[in-house]
Amino acid sequence: MNERALLIFVRRPEAGKVKTRIARTAGEAAALWIYHQLLRHTRRVADEVKADRYVFYADTAPAQDLWEETLYRKRQQVDGTLGMRMLAAFQEVFALGYRRAVIIGSDCHTLTPAHIYEAFIRLEACDVVIGPARDGGYYLLGLNRLIPSLFEGIDWSTSRVFDQTLQRVRRQHLTAHLLDTLSDVDEWEDVPDDWKKQIKG
Repeated sequence: MNERALLIFVRRPEAGKVKTRIARTAGEAAALWIYHQLLRHTRRVADEVKADRYVFYADTAPAQDLWEETLYRKRQQVDGTLGMRMLAAFQEVFALGYRRAVIIGSDCHTLTPAHIYEAFIRLEACDVVIGPARDGGYYLLGLNRLIPSLFEGIDWSTSRVFDQTLQRVRRQHLTAHLLDTLSDVDEWEDVPDDWKKQIKG
């Protein structure tokens, strides 16, 4: 059995349900196109990672998507806050016997396989690996065991997520490694210029 599990949190790519903040500026069609680009980038990155790969949908998985079932195991996220959903996903894979687990979303267009590999390597000696996002959240979280306190009392979807998580790490005297700080694509200002040009035609 592979000791590494890569967990990928995604949404069904449907207009009006993804990248809603971008949609307010550029429209739902543009927001959906951007999310498709992010999904494809995330898939390209994940394809290069040697780990058992799980795709966790926020809702039911579509009948057809870009995640091949021979390469990706599909799950549905539990109901609840983002913290509850991540905790349940980590709990599931650790119960299966994995010794290191890394979770990513599908919002970071500068994420590379090297970031994920660094996380897995660091988890051999550290309890926690965090990839900070410039908006105050994080684009990656890696654990070598289940640590429920990292998901409790966090103000999810705010600029305080990273700081609050790091406070809990330090309070419990856990060892942690921080990856490069990257940007998520959540606002129109975050969208790469070449994508904007394609959207505007």
